[in-house]
Amino acid sequence: MIVNDVISALEEYAPTAYAEDFDNVGLLVGDKTAEVSGILVTLDTLEETLDEAIKQNCNLIVSFHPIIFKGLKKITGKSYVERVVLKAIKNDIAIYAIHTALDNSFEGVNHQICEEIGLVNRQILVPQPHTIKKLVAHVPQTHIDQVRAALFEAGAGSIGNYDDCSFNIEGEGTFKANDNANPTLGEIGKLHTEKEIQLHLTYAKHIESKVLKALFKAHPYEEVAYELTTLENKNQQIGIGMVGELPEAQSAENFLSQLKEIFQLKVIRHSKLIDKNIKKVAVLGGSGAFAIGNAKAMNADIYITADLKYHDFYQAENQIILADIGHYESEQYTKNLLHSYLTKKFRNFAVVLSQKSTNPIQYS
Repeated sequence: MIVNDVISALEEYAPTAYAEDFDNVGLLVGDKTAEVSGILVTLDTLEETLDEAIKQNCNLIVSFHPIIFKGLKKITGKSYVERVVLKAIKNDIAIYAIHTALDNSFEGVNHQICEEIGLVNRQILVPQPHTIKKLVAHVPQTHIDQVRAALFEAGAGSIGNYDDCSFNIEGEGTFKANDNANPTLGEIGKLHTEKEIQLHLTYAKHIESKVLKALFKAHPYEEVAYELTTLENKNQQIGIGMVGELPEAQSAENFLSQLKEIFQLKVIRHSKLIDKNIKKVAVLGGSGAFAIGNAKAMNADIYITADLKYHDFYQAENQIILADIGHYESEQYTKNLLHSYLTKKFRNFAVVLSQKSTNPIQYS
């Protein structure tokens, strides 16, 4: 097995096409064609993480956070980032970061937080825009079944819990081939009319190349007539944060106490407790101040996230409880999620869960 095999599995789970623009995901260090001796899964890649990988004979690190966020003009070992990159290169260790690609996955970071808390009836808190594409293709009636089947096989036509969805309109297409053409139907220099189907399908943006490849291969025409459109429709399978419900409502005091146990917290920074039980819960692992408005719009009773600033708490306005449980703490189970996925994907291969805590914040 080579590094690229692991990358393919990870991008099947959390396509990098859905990572945020500011992020730096994918293979950051290493050769994708290198043979893999072992995989170490971690939340952050630090110098001690590399030491752990070397000890465990792992030459591929799958990290949630990227060690390289900004461009490196020099690699001299002056900063911890440079030292990690130098050590990784020196020891032939590849580093792959998944970060916001996994944040935006329906079964990613926030799914795991919901699992730990026990939330049901989950939905995306902030759907990512422009993730749904539409294909309109004009296909001769004689070939519509094979073209449609090929597009379904490529992943087009899936809407929520439904597959093989399409809309088909009968009509007539006209064309006249010039001297450089090699027409499947009709004759050069003569106007040809063909009974065709206008085929409409939607698909996820990350499979566009696969969908187009299937279209061109199955379609009989030398020049395929098709249109691509980006839709404004919200995709409830792609986005950051989640909202769910507790099986039974409980007091705010009791729920906060449970959070401390689940996430092993010494303290929770929160806004004023409101005079109502907690039933609907919004979560967003990592820095989540930007989604306070979304949590309020979804009528959540409490919003669990991290990195809230002083003035952010004022936005609660006695409508919601804002709870900051810490950045590392909110994402700590992410490496368990990745480890579980990779272990199932590569059952006969060494996938090691890092035992190192990479939390830079200490509490006294």
